[in-house]
Amino acid sequence: MVDYFHSRILLQPSEVPKEWVNILPDLPAPMTPLVNPMDGKPAPPEMAFQIFPKECVMQEVSQDPTIPIPNELREIFARTYRPSPLHRALGLEKSLGIEGDDIQIYYKNESFSPTGSHKPNTAIAQAYYAKKQGLEELVTETGAGQWGSGLSYGCSLFGIKCIVYMVRASFNQKPGRKILMRSYDGEVHASPSRFTESGKMFLEKDSEHPGSLGIAISEAVEHSMRSDKARYALGSVVNFVLLHQTIVGQEAKIQMDKVGVKPDIIIGCMGGGSNFSGLMIPFVRDKLHGKLPDVEIIGVEPRACPSVCKGQYLWDYGDSAMKGPIVKMHTLGHTFVPSPIHAGGLRYHGIAPIVSILYNNKIIDTVMHHQTEVIEAGLKFANTEGILPAPETAHAVKEAMDQALKAKENNEKKVILFNFSGHGYFDLLAYKEYMTGDLKDYELPMEEVQKALSSPEMPNIDESKF
Repeated sequence: MVDYFHSRILLQPSEVPKEWVNILPDLPAPMTPLVNPMDGKPAPPEMAFQIFPKECVMQEVSQDPTIPIPNELREIFARTYRPSPLHRALGLEKSLGIEGDDIQIYYKNESFSPTGSHKPNTAIAQAYYAKKQGLEELVTETGAGQWGSGLSYGCSLFGIKCIVYMVRASFNQKPGRKILMRSYDGEVHASPSRFTESGKMFLEKDSEHPGSLGIAISEAVEHSMRSDKARYALGSVVNFVLLHQTIVGQEAKIQMDKVGVKPDIIIGCMGGGSNFSGLMIPFVRDKLHGKLPDVEIIGVEPRACPSVCKGQYLWDYGDSAMKGPIVKMHTLGHTFVPSPIHAGGLRYHGIAPIVSILYNNKIIDTVMHHQTEVIEAGLKFANTEGILPAPETAHAVKEAMDQALKAKENNEKKVILFNFSGHGYFDLLAYKEYMTGDLKDYELPMEEVQKALSSPEMPNIDESKF
């Protein structure tokens, strides 16, 4: 019998995890290094120290299975928004014709944070380490604005200046995010901009350029290099960001244990890979160690920008102006400019190297969805669970629904867990366009992928020289 009084599983502030889970020692293949774009060789720590806060660089390469979370950070998490709730989606289950406990859908509610998404989990940590290092400024990029909002909030906690280059398409679509960032004293620029040489270069080619995360990264890196008191902050892709997000999966494990269930399917939307990885990494460790051998782990991408589903596993620049480190990942090519879909946080040309390694070794799987079916799923979730999902989050909602209906059709018992990575109250234009019939689908043709990946600007890295 369904227990309605235990459909929201809470933890006490004292139960905030005391450490982050580092998956690097457990990976089924060695982690590839960051490569210096100047000579094609692994970047020395000194180079990375000039880009990121020093402690973040040390965490990036650490082989320790866990890394302690400083008490000061745990106290900030505990007094603001962590642990976040885990909900059983009883309303959604009912709307799908699911009764009883044979099929259960749970979501980890990261919209509970001050900025409405999972992003503060690493933003606060990066601002903390920057402050301890004596830095005065963090510069970053943002797609839909969740990361820029998170970092602006994190910097405000420690009195650090925050500068955000926001992809122009989202800058125009989501005015609420700009207001939120500026409320936390963040300085926000549409990217490409005229504040950097990188931005000027793209605007000269197209004065109405919609921007991309790759271009915004180029601008942020260039800006951060102007002062030795400034560093670049990244909201996804790199190892230390995924590490900080594992607080999500650790809490979810404790919460599911409290109600005596274990997930059969774990789902998250994928852009650069941070929210997906934050939920799944603690469970991946269990899967690799034989504790959850049959758990299915599914990353969901937009059909307009499917880095894993249609990209190739190659060395590529993390940014469009080729200023930052080169990484090995599934990529659509750094010259790729995605369609301006509303899920701005899923419009990055690549994916976290950790995610690529897990996918290549068949530890995780990926799927794609169109934005109209995703927004439709988001509206169903709002009507049944009361929270309007961000367009990015709605990708995970859609896949959770599909998996539940598949289990129902096959008379299977399944426990489904997904990351509700953020609410959509700053993304109302996407829902408005769906309601008025103006929302259009776009599927990236393979010819476009092949064109981007065959660009002479793609790096040629000889791994045998490492």
